[in-house]
Parts: sequence; structure tokens; C-alpha cells
Amino acid sequence: MTLLVGCDNAKSIREICDDDAQFCADLNTDSHCNTQRAEVILGRYAESQTPDDATKYKLLSAFHSYAKCVELAASIEHIKLKEKTTSRVNGHLTALKEINRLSKETRNSQYPHLLYYHWSRNGDEQAMQSLIAMDEKRELETSEFQYKLATYYIKFDNKLAVDKLYHALELNPAGETAKPEIYTALTNIFYQMEEFKLSYIWALVAKEAGIENIDLAPLEYELTNQGKSLSELANLADSTLSSIEDGTFSSPR
Repeated sequence: MTLLVGCDNAKSIREICDDDAQFCADLNTDSHCNTQRAEVILGRYAESQTPDDATKYKLLSAFHSYAKCVELAASIEHIKLKEKTTSRVNGHLTALKEINRLSKETRNSQYPHLLYYHWSRNGDEQAMQSLIAMDEKRELETSEFQYKLATYYIKFDNKLAVDKLYHALELNPAGETAKPEIYTALTNIFYQMEEFKLSYIWALVAKEAGIENIDLAPLEYELTNQGKSLSELANLADSTLSSIEDGTFSSPR
């Protein structure tokens, strides 16, 4: 049973729906997307108790996950019970309506997660400029936000994007898995810059970290033609991944 735990109480999904049907009645009623539906219900209840920007951001994220899931479920025709399909469609429409509401309500927020949301989802350049200003004051010193900033710079400044990706790895806590997109981004950027040795090292790191769709052949061809030792680069990749996992990675730039 899913619980919403507060300072002094805990409410289950069933209790929330029994006490406040408005949080549940306009969502799908079958077993599809149970996890995403539960997160939406908990998020709606949390917003009713604490309607701050952090809570609204969590609810926005929950609605996006729910919308994606229930849209797929709605496309599955339930031959015997048409009402099941109808409830999924209604749930999807609810999600879109609530995403629109929350987007409008948080348009002027200075909460970092919402600033990035409005830039990445709505193309709000002013939101990104606010994030950059925060970063210049060192207010975004987390691996997550350094990666997010890299996704902005990668469009026009590869060197600055690399700096942000390296810093994201420096800030990655020991024992925690780094975001795999950091490795693939570094691989691709260095390949575009024709820095094939660095591209190969990060491709190997990505592969060792479990990313499967890494094609090493073009890089190995380039490096072999340059007379580079692939085994030495493999050793560098091993030590690089170990330093990231240990929380001791330091930018080589």
C-alpha cells in the first residue's frame, strides 16, 4: 500500500481517494499505470497541503510520467470493456489539463528545477539566463544541474559544455552511479571536435558503465591509423571510471 508520510501522519492512496475524491476521480480507473497514478494522487494531495514551487515541480513531473504512460494505455483497445479505454483517455486529458495549469502557475518561479523545466519544455530563454546567473554565484553545485547546464551549452559552445560535464562528474557523490548521458555526451562532443583519443576513452567508460549502443569501430579505426595504443587508452578508461565511482574524479582541463 502506497503511503504519503508527513510530519505527524501518513495517508494511503485509498484514504486520500476516500477523503478527497477530486484527487482520483478524473484519472484512469483500471490497473494500468498504477505507479504513475499513485504518484499523481500523492502529488495532488501534497500540493493541497503545501502548494510551494518544489511541490508543484514534483507534481508536474508526476503528471508528465502519468501522461506518457496513460496515453500508451489509452491506445490499447479494450474490446470487452470500452469504459476502461474511456477512463484512460479521460486520465490522459486530465494530465494535459493539469500540466497546462501547473506550467502557467510556475511561469515566473525562480525555483531552479522549474527554471530548467520552462527552458527545456517551453523554450523560455529568460529562465535559462536565471539559471546561468545562479550558476555564476555557485548556487547550482550539483551533478544534476551541471549536466543540465551542459545540455544548454552543447548547442553552441562545446568547450564550455565539456567543462560542465566534467564538473558534473566531479560533483557526483562517491558510490552513486553517474548519469550515463554524461558519458555519451562527452563521447559525442569529442568525436565532433575530432579529439578521437578522448572520445574513445569516454566511449569505453560508457560501455563499462553499462551503456550498450556504443559503436567503437570508427574510433578504433581512427586511432589505429594514428598509431595510438588502444590498450593504454583502455587502462585510462578503467582508472577514469574508478575515480568517478570513488568520488575522486578531477577535471583534466
